Amino acid sequence: MTDPALPPPEPVKIGIVSISDRASSGVYEDKGLPALQDWLVRALHNPIEFVPRLIADEQQTISDTLVALVDAGCSLVLTTGGTGPAPRDVTPEATLAIAHKEMPGFGEQMRSISLRFVPTAILSRQVAVVRSQSLIINLPGQPKAIAETLEGARAADGSLLAAGIFAAVPYCIDLIGGPYLETREAVCKAFRPKTAQRPLRD
Repeated sequence: MTDPALPPPEPVKIGIVSISDRASSGVYEDKGLPALQDWLVRALHNPIEFVPRLIADEQQTISDTLVALVDAGCSLVLTTGGTGPAPRDVTPEATLAIAHKEMPGFGEQMRSISLRFVPTAILSRQVAVVRSQSLIINLPGQPKAIAETLEGARAADGSLLAAGIFAAVPYCIDLIGGPYLETREAVCKAFRPKTAQRPLRD
């Protein structure tokens, strides 16, 4: 039960970026932004200010968008799309180009989770980086894969087979000077060392 004496969760500004030539030009409806927003609202207690962007697969445009979101105060930026081997898939290159630090563990775990579902996960090139006080993560393009990557892979009985990457996101943001993210444990249990934990709301 939540302690009524707890201070309210800190607000957080999150950039969400869907990268698709066809969706950005109106050929079909974008599903990436709604999927990202829906999952984050379910997963976090924090009040969230979303900064959404729907852009084409252009490397400079992607890099410029990420820099602008960081400069606007987004502590977390999640992208979806453009991480495969096709010629127009340039999201990882655009992300690495503006990075101050690369965080390779995120990409490794994303591919590990996806490989439990499809063998083509080895074709994914998602990366995560830190720029200033912001964490930027490239996610898969499909809504189902977005949720699986963030939340983790589960067995038929609901038990967790592989931890989702979001379990490590709040502590990473702590370490780079961002707000304290509080997750809803029914969706995603954040991991922090005991010395970095605050009382839980769940």
